[in-house]
Amino acid sequence: MSLVIAMPEMVALAATDLTSIGSTISSANAAAAVSTTGLLAAGADEVSATIASLFSQHAAEYQALSAQVVAFHSQFVQTLNSGAAAYAGAEAANVQQNLLDLINQPFLALTGRPLIGNGTDGTSGPVGTGGGPGGWLLGNGGNGGDSTNVGVTGGAGGAAGLLGNGGKGGSGGPGTAATAGGTGGAGGAGGWLYGNGGVGGAGGSATVNNAHGGIGGVGGSAGLLGYGGAGGAGGSATTGLGGNGGAGGDGGVFGAGGGDGGAGGSVTTGTGGTGGAGGNSQYFGTGGAGGQGGTPRTTSPGPAVVPAVRAVRAATAGRSLATVVSAGRAAARPEVSPAAAAQAASAVCSATAATAGPAATLLVGFLRREPPAPAAMAAPAG
Repeated sequence: MSLVIAMPEMVALAATDLTSIGSTISSANAAAAVSTTGLLAAGADEVSATIASLFSQHAAEYQALSAQVVAFHSQFVQTLNSGAAAYAGAEAANVQQNLLDLINQPFLALTGRPLIGNGTDGTSGPVGTGGGPGGWLLGNGGNGGDSTNVGVTGGAGGAAGLLGNGGKGGSGGPGTAATAGGTGGAGGAGGWLYGNGGVGGAGGSATVNNAHGGIGGVGGSAGLLGYGGAGGAGGSATTGLGGNGGAGGDGGVFGAGGGDGGAGGSVTTGTGGTGGAGGNSQYFGTGGAGGQGGTPRTTSPGPAVVPAVRAVRAATAGRSLATVVSAGRAAARPEVSPAAAAQAASAVCSATAATAGPAATLLVGFLRREPPAPAAMAAPAG
């Protein structure tokens, strides 16, 4: 089998020669166009005029064909130049890769981890595998693979070395009525010196009835400088419980802040998942925000408000004191003692007096008075 060798320098030189040839032909065609497309008739007779017109027509057709040839020639030269640049880039990349392989070989043999380079991504399948670690000196961690089996945790993201970002965690497997969705894979840790933590993987979703979504993966922590990774979102559910969002990763020692918590899984009918906690900051920056709780699309009505609380809430709505007092008295029932009703309303009023205004303050004083004895409440004789 013969080998084909392409030298970028020779290809580029051939393109240059073809460019020169094309320029020479174009110049010759332009010089001949004036004398060939505008021939004068040899005589005043019809035969001479017809011959001159025929030759001029052929010259014009030749010029049109020459223009097409010039365009094709230019395109061919451009293709040669692009090929030469591609060959040169491939050779440079091969040289760099060979040098990098030479540097990484002893580190791979001793530690199983390169000195420079990104970690390999995990494979997605029944059980998602974790992402490979990044290079000891420079490189991002690989992303974890997604799990497809029921309830299986997603692959964890690979950790970075000195400089680099952690890999993203893989998604957890789906949930069934008997098994909750799998937990999302944890995000990889950021670089020791600089780099952000990886994002946690999403929890597995549950599409069947009475199944629960999986918990989102925890975000990766940063090293010295960097942000913590965001927590993964909780898995959604249909009629079960939405998965809780994953916690955000802690920020770096001198980083800007922790990662945000993952959002809780949403549900069609049921209880949405709790949002994940935000990651902690260390000495500088702010902690990450907590994740938003999952939202159910169908909710049951809340408990009814008792009449006594309605009377107290009326004071906070700006009603007059006389209306509030009359409403509070009318709300009392025969089976409830006046002392118990006054104590309950006084406790509620005390909690809202700071925002209710003067009317609620007077109401608190009125309700805190001891109720009069039955004898004192009787009307005087006569």
